[in-house]
Amino acid sequence: MIGLNVLLWVFIVIFAIIGYARGLKRELLVTSAVILALYVITILESYVPLIRDTAAKSVGGTIFWMRIFIVGFLVFFGYQVPNIPRVAANNRFKVESQQDAILGLIMGAINGFLLFGTVWYYMDRAGYPFSMITRPEVTSEAGKAATALIKILAPHWLTTPVIYFVVAVALAFILIVFV
Repeated sequence: MIGLNVLLWVFIVIFAIIGYARGLKRELLVTSAVILALYVITILESYVPLIRDTAAKSVGGTIFWMRIFIVGFLVFFGYQVPNIPRVAANNRFKVESQQDAILGLIMGAINGFLLFGTVWYYMDRAGYPFSMITRPEVTSEAGKAATALIKILAPHWLTTPVIYFVVAVALAFILIVFV
């Protein structure tokens, strides 16, 4: 049995290695995709009455899968856009230097934290809807560490109005790097 807090660090390391291979520009797209997913979820749950009411009543289930679908869909395209032949042909996403690779490593680690942390946070909010994954035992030291870690995951602090500013900063980064 492995704790979710340990699994978070494993994913951070894996995503950092992937980020090193992909470079900074590609990883910025993935970061922007995660931020956009959190923004879309926030907007849907705040301003769309059907989803807002479902989220208020739902302990897990439907709202969990909606959130995971949105995150997965946008992150998938964040990873795949640089591979579209027309986009890949202009060499904009090519890793040009060691600095680009190292910055990609850092952004990859951030993406691992954002992506796995987002899924873990929503799984916690849904009451751990899988039988093989259980809530951390708050009486143990590992459980206390996991509970403390949940409070710093991105969806916990990227709420209204912070998410609006973060989306603006992400858009600015995209404009600066790609235009």
